[in-house]
Amino acid sequence: MVQNPLPPLGLYVHWPYCARICPYCDFNVVRDRGRTDEQAALADAIIADMTAHRTLTGPRRLLSIFFGGGTPSLMDPAAVARVIETAKALWTPEGDLEISLEANPTDAEAGRFEALADAGVARLSLGVQALDDASLKLLGRNHDAGSARRAIATAARLFPRLSVDLIYARPGQTDAAWREELAEMLAYGPEHVSPYQLTIEAGTAFDRAVGRGKIVPPDEDLAAQLFETTQEVLEAAGFDAYEVSNHARGPAARSRHNLVYWRGVDYVGVGPGAHGRLTLAGGKVATTARLKIADYIAAVARDGTGFDREDLTPVEAAEERLLLGLRIDDGVAFTEMAALELSPDTPKVKSLVEAGLLADDPVRLRATRQGRLLLDRLTGVLAT
Repeated sequence: MVQNPLPPLGLYVHWPYCARICPYCDFNVVRDRGRTDEQAALADAIIADMTAHRTLTGPRRLLSIFFGGGTPSLMDPAAVARVIETAKALWTPEGDLEISLEANPTDAEAGRFEALADAGVARLSLGVQALDDASLKLLGRNHDAGSARRAIATAARLFPRLSVDLIYARPGQTDAAWREELAEMLAYGPEHVSPYQLTIEAGTAFDRAVGRGKIVPPDEDLAAQLFETTQEVLEAAGFDAYEVSNHARGPAARSRHNLVYWRGVDYVGVGPGAHGRLTLAGGKVATTARLKIADYIAAVARDGTGFDREDLTPVEAAEERLLLGLRIDDGVAFTEMAALELSPDTPKVKSLVEAGLLADDPVRLRATRQGRLLLDRLTGVLAT
């Protein structure tokens, strides 16, 4: 049998609609507000854009499909099924093809979980964020703690694989309360947990509230303590921290799609503002879809594609590989860092090993736990 010489890939589908825009969010999202006709046109455009990408990629093995956003659990399940079936027809699905979808735990969305499972989604990533009403109100979420608990229970029953997202280092949060919250969440039995430290992004509503003194995030010491507590509690429950903000109950529970990003595997990005990375004849290519929904739909209708492409230089590709690869426990091979002239003997690598930020490994660049906590500083040193 002739083996396919082209590298495998994942597929990312961006669905930008949200019932409410969270005050900490800086993603490409819009209010839903019943845009039924526009959503149907967008689903058609995404299908057409995938077909255009197939011309670029050629025949590939398909490792994963990830519906993100936005809130893709608001997407018509029939449209979800169309995207999945089209992807399987365009590329050759792996036998263990991972199909994930992000969802919010409102009662209305939980009512759609069964239809989404029937559409082919097997792994749900549930944006719980908190399990107490005061925190959910502060975070601007449109669900309460009761609906979060009901959604977790429903998802655990309907989907073979369940991941739960939580946000910590929230204003007013204590270490004891965070321990209790983690313990309660673990009792539902998810195989994967993504605890994200709250980041105040420039230009968001939270950024403006912090500037006015309306909210006060935890100080650096408390944030670091909450990070350590996260590692401690999840490790004791049998989870491995395979990435900065992702913990899995064993290797099989790891997010294969996210590992596509972190391991430098190719991926197609479709939907408004979606990014992609493809290995083509000339090297690594970055694709970026039109940001606005109307522009994306119009571009696909006019040109057959909704994205622009840019050839990455070897240095740019290596810097990106470094930035993403250091997020995971297996790091990046030195052989992939030739364009950055990094080796075990490079002075800045040695100094970071001595500082306890990099592991003493002659084959791979691997961040220690402390290094992952200071990832921005670490990658800034290595990439300059």
